[in-house]
Amino acid sequence: QITTVSGNEFLLQSDIDFLILDWFHAIKNAIDRLPKEQRITSRNLEFKLRRSSSIELLNNLDTESKEPKPEHRKSLIFRLNYSASDTNDRNRIKSRLKKFISRRPSLKTLQEKGLIKDQIFGSHLHLVCEHEKSTVPQFVRLCIKAVERRGLDVDGIYRVSGNLATIQKLRFVVNQEEKLNLDDSQWEDIHVVTGALKMFFRELPEPLFPYCFFEQFVEAIKIQDNPTRIKRMRSLVKKLPRPNYETMKILFEHLQKIAAKESVNLMSTQSLGIVFGPTLLRPEKETGNMAVHMLYQNQIVELMLSEYSKIFSSEED
Repeated sequence: QITTVSGNEFLLQSDIDFLILDWFHAIKNAIDRLPKEQRITSRNLEFKLRRSSSIELLNNLDTESKEPKPEHRKSLIFRLNYSASDTNDRNRIKSRLKKFISRRPSLKTLQEKGLIKDQIFGSHLHLVCEHEKSTVPQFVRLCIKAVERRGLDVDGIYRVSGNLATIQKLRFVVNQEEKLNLDDSQWEDIHVVTGALKMFFRELPEPLFPYCFFEQFVEAIKIQDNPTRIKRMRSLVKKLPRPNYETMKILFEHLQKIAAKESVNLMSTQSLGIVFGPTLLRPEKETGNMAVHMLYQNQIVELMLSEYSKIFSSEED
């Protein structure tokens, strides 16, 4: 959290450790570039840099801390008080910032101490699978099972958004590797479960359809002859890394069951294509053809659903 001279307040949040450090450096550099002759009427200017994403880092530090911290304080606050017109004070602040940064433990150190765990959201698919010794993330399986138990008949399933605060809470629980029970009453809104599943795929650093395959899938969907198009799609799918292939297979099998209940939940293959197209595949670098790409993204997902049995068939060509 940053409070400016004029009283404006800005809150910057992220769960990505190195990104927060980049922000910190950018703010520090901005302060350093302020003209030395600039006068500020307030003699007690206060800057607050708060890391609101540090909850997971501090929960287990109470026994190791050199000074007691209030139990309700779950954020790391770096507070600087100085007179902006005093050069000595400015130098002291710079010194404090440098010491703060130099004393800050590295991400590797925090991971070795167990203060930061390998996260599920925002991690590469193959790393999640390697960590779990599986080919499909456990969270994906749990969400699919929950939706198939109590969401197949829900109007607008996957299209309707769940409460974002509750989705973020579920995300936090998953990232903390806490025992997850999606039948718990706090996750009773099935749109929270579907929202979290979509968020998982959206936050993959590389989408379920890897970047290097994007143009190939786009070219395949452009093929006019349907049997040839399906054959090309099937060939591309079989070339995917195993975690991508297995996760894609179980996801589209699940979405097929959603589409089969279209008369009840009003979610056709076209509707699911619109929802999942941009989530599952996108170009590595966005160009001016965003609208065209979106059309192809939707069509690819729609074809994968309508021709699921042929594309994911285990039979050899």
